[in-house]
Amino acid sequence: MAETTSPDSPLFSVITNPLPHGPLTERPFVPGLHRIKHATEGWERRQAAALRRQVFCVEQGLFDGDDRDAIDDRALTIVALSELCGMPDRVVGTVRIHQPEPGPAPGEWIGSRLAVAADHRRAGSLGASLIRMAVCTATARGCTRFHALVQSQNALLFRRLRWRTVAEVSLHGRPHHHMEADLAHYPPIHDGANGFLTLARRAA
Repeated sequence: MAETTSPDSPLFSVITNPLPHGPLTERPFVPGLHRIKHATEGWERRQAAALRRQVFCVEQGLFDGDDRDAIDDRALTIVALSELCGMPDRVVGTVRIHQPEPGPAPGEWIGSRLAVAADHRRAGSLGASLIRMAVCTATARGCTRFHALVQSQNALLFRRLRWRTVAEVSLHGRPHHHMEADLAHYPPIHDGANGFLTLARRAA
């Protein structure tokens, strides 16, 4: 399918299963505040790329060694930064957004490569916050349609965030939903360089 009608690159894939902990095992410290913003520094982009490799290559085995592709040359990277004492600590989540190759739909935007670090997946709001920044950034840039390929186990999360399934497809041997955001619920965010703070909600 042509890129102008559906995203040709996966994946909105945020893993939300909690990490296993035995009754006597201490949980890792997870900072409560996270800043969701556009990647503006080199270290942010490098750590986002490393996180993507960890999730999509090591954990899921969807790519061999590196998940980067030609889309990265024109995509905008968005990151979730953990903060300690008001200072950025490290990249713990990422997503990218981009427009398709020049074509007949200038208002079309696509999201892909949503990933959250394993030790932050219990803080269940990070994936939703990254999705919010992704779509609201595109809205601020004239988006009239925002869509993505979403791994099937994450479709419910997207529905809760006012997305709808357009079609069910198979990609890399795994079931996906081609989903589209309801832009009425995503007002524009113009200052993506500063972004916004979100308070992590630790899952039970």
